[in-house]
Amino acid sequence: MRNFISVHDVTNIDAMVQKALAHKANPFAEKNLGANKRIGCLFLNPSMRTRLSTQIAAQNLGMECIVFNVGQEGWSLEFEEEAIMSGKTVEHVKDAAPILGKYFDILAIRTFPNLVHKEEDYSEMYIKQFIKYAGIPVVSLESATLHPLQSFADIITITEVMNNSKIEIQKPKIVLSWAPHIKPLPQCVSNSFAQWITAWDKADFVITHPEDYELNEEFTKGAIITHNQDEALKDADFVYVKNWSTYNDYGKLYESDPKWMLTNKKLELTNNAKVMHCLPVRRNVELSDEVLDGPNSIITLEAENRIWAAQAVLSEILKSNG
Repeated sequence: MRNFISVHDVTNIDAMVQKALAHKANPFAEKNLGANKRIGCLFLNPSMRTRLSTQIAAQNLGMECIVFNVGQEGWSLEFEEEAIMSGKTVEHVKDAAPILGKYFDILAIRTFPNLVHKEEDYSEMYIKQFIKYAGIPVVSLESATLHPLQSFADIITITEVMNNSKIEIQKPKIVLSWAPHIKPLPQCVSNSFAQWITAWDKADFVITHPEDYELNEEFTKGAIITHNQDEALKDADFVYVKNWSTYNDYGKLYESDPKWMLTNKKLELTNNAKVMHCLPVRRNVELSDEVLDGPNSIITLEAENRIWAAQAVLSEILKSNG
């Protein structure tokens, strides 16, 4: 594995899941793998779980981890080729990235969409420019369109829950359900979850959302899509709750209908489904207290598994790149 940007960088999802669970069972088994190696974590937007889980994962492997908040602790970066830098940006990625490539063995980058220009966001220019100019492996800590470490952790969590279940589930029904929110959110987590679940190909996968909230078909191909949430929830084994803004009329929030919030009443339609969310979550807007604090919620397990997802990825990159 050279870079980790999407599911396409993983040749065998199940094998990677088992590696992550092995790290979870014995976090320090490879504590010398990253000795004398350094990872630079660059954040162009805030983070809690992504930042901390990646730091812990790197330290478990013996790596030194340095975190840098771009634009707050250093110069704001320019990413456009042939840019005339007469505005707010001070340093071009063409100059910064090669230097970071000398300082670090792995670069981990977290960017964010502007939700204004779809073509710009979906070009993934920021992370691609780092890959182009840094000369070292690059890990996505979330990009403009995808959040692969989150989705990898999600599949680890689903696998772990099924392994520990007293009821054998041959092919789980997994539902990605749109949720209300107070502001438009990116499609990154939803795109990525759909991409990973369809690539995993071990589940009946349904996406449910109000009309006009279709995601990019590049990520949802293979999923059943319905505007009827009750129909989608019927007999579900896992329900992944997430808000996202519109894709076609880009970055809009047309409605925030509270009827789409998941409640215990709606869970009665499911097969006692486990409920997932990437966090942070707006309580009693996206998800009700009764669900989040109830026995069906596995959000804490899901967040914990962010460590083992990152550790498995970093371990593979270190082994592949010497």
